[in-house]
Amino acid sequence: MNNIIEIDGSFGEGGGQIVRTAVALSALTNKPVKVFNIRAKRKNPGLSYQHLTAINSVAEICDAEIKGLWKGSSVIEFYPKKINHGVFDFDVGTAGSVTLVLQCCLLPGLFADEKTKIKIRGGTDVKWSPPVDYFSHVFLEILSKMGVKTELKIIKRGCYPKGGGEINVNIEPVKELKGLDLSQTKETKNIKGTVFISNLPEHILKRMKDSALKKLLGYDVNIKDEIAHSFSPGAGITLWTDTLLGSSCLGELGIPAERVGESAANNLLGEIKSGATLDVYASDQILPYLVLAKNKSVFLTRKISMHAETNMWLIKKFVDVRFDVKEQNGLKRVETIPNP
Repeated sequence: MNNIIEIDGSFGEGGGQIVRTAVALSALTNKPVKVFNIRAKRKNPGLSYQHLTAINSVAEICDAEIKGLWKGSSVIEFYPKKINHGVFDFDVGTAGSVTLVLQCCLLPGLFADEKTKIKIRGGTDVKWSPPVDYFSHVFLEILSKMGVKTELKIIKRGCYPKGGGEINVNIEPVKELKGLDLSQTKETKNIKGTVFISNLPEHILKRMKDSALKKLLGYDVNIKDEIAHSFSPGAGITLWTDTLLGSSCLGELGIPAERVGESAANNLLGEIKSGATLDVYASDQILPYLVLAKNKSVFLTRKISMHAETNMWLIKKFVDVRFDVKEQNGLKRVETIPNP
């Protein structure tokens, strides 16, 4: 108990990502962790319901003992035990993001002895978190190149403010992760996507889709339509390339549907034309997995976000690894190198 790792939750980006990643790495490495100043820079500091669910989910997977776990808490201590496989059921209870909860428990779940099944209820498409289509078609596909086998099914969409969405995820255990070699820019002309509406008129879906297609002239584009029914209205579009660059945008009250489609398309075009091999969001989210690979990984990204810088700082508290960041043709070339 004396060798607890202490993490200042106000460092860098200073958001919930720090506490989520800290408990996931704690479970994985079997190293207890104390996180203080949790979300200290936020308007509503301390733990929210989404963070409570994420921490509890990891705790259930590894039989952890937790101190300080309540809404608004600014300090927690997390003492993990053995990672368990099995069937788990987690409910955020609000429109809190199911993908952020999944992000948290996927990392230890990969290293269980046997297959793990997880059901999560909450928000599938909410602000400040990866939409479920991006998580499924971009992030999990990138992980599959590292030898990870998962299956994600959207049972029901959940939007702000009532949530009520549901996903089911199957996770196959891995013995070892393969490194990623994404050191060379690859050309792409193939773009896929999903556009959805829930409890809204169909013309909104058509306007989002048409505006995205107009921006993507010259590419082979296939965007699937989905008309969903959920407790709260919502809309959104996610796009991705065959090289697994991704982009998404959610509809918002007061923002024209055309602007939503244009924004997603413009963001994806920016990633493609930059020559990046991982988009800015994936390059942040993938870091904890890359450092667990036996061999080094390398990728190119447009920029190192504050989230990515914070993740690099946090990961080095748990794993003996070096991040080598260099300039290359206007991009950031990132290598994750395990220390011998």
